[in-house]
Amino acid sequence: MQTRFDHLIIGAATLEQGKTFVKEKLGVDIPYGGVHENMGTHNRLMQLGDEVYLEVIAVNPDIEPPEFPRWCGLDDPHVSHQLMEQPIFLTWVVSTNDIEKLLRRTTFDFGKSRLLSRGNLSWYFGLPDDGRLLAGGMLPYVIEWRTESHPSTNMVDAGCRFRGLEVHHPYPSWLRSVLESIGAADLVRIHPLQKNRPPFLVAHIDTPEGKKDLRSDVGVVARH
Repeated sequence: MQTRFDHLIIGAATLEQGKTFVKEKLGVDIPYGGVHENMGTHNRLMQLGDEVYLEVIAVNPDIEPPEFPRWCGLDDPHVSHQLMEQPIFLTWVVSTNDIEKLLRRTTFDFGKSRLLSRGNLSWYFGLPDDGRLLAGGMLPYVIEWRTESHPSTNMVDAGCRFRGLEVHHPYPSWLRSVLESIGAADLVRIHPLQKNRPPFLVAHIDTPEGKKDLRSDVGVVARH
């Protein structure tokens, strides 16, 4: 079983809001991706180099909602209320070449493997029944692509490059043990927090305007 870093997810109330957010914070335009008919969402996408990409996702108001909660916590009132204020770096995703094996070997509930699609792309995705973010977004969703090459190779290259992800968590040993069970512990850097501090993510990205940090708690700020 092989586990790789796959992509970062920014949630937004609308795709236009998400586009503006990326333009303001990373200095680039993120193009439209497509519609997830079976999820009631749509997205914008751009590559971040080395088979990693950035996704902006939002509820699609032009199609019927699914009969189950949407992914990425988009139907969680707390999350949707926050997204009305501004887009949020919600979570991350890892890819595997055997999602069923991965889901069997961990004691954490990463959801059930579900076959999904967008246009001519299809993939298996570990989807919780309630659509929740896993550990508040600190643990990744899991995907298995059904493509010959990684889909990011066909996405627009706006000159941004992913340089690493940090997870700051009050229970680092627990987080590491779960990530080890899916072969993902070495994909991120884990930092301990005081027990009363909420966890957060920090993604390091090189952009045409310099180095940026995409944070799940405060948005994007430049590194000096």
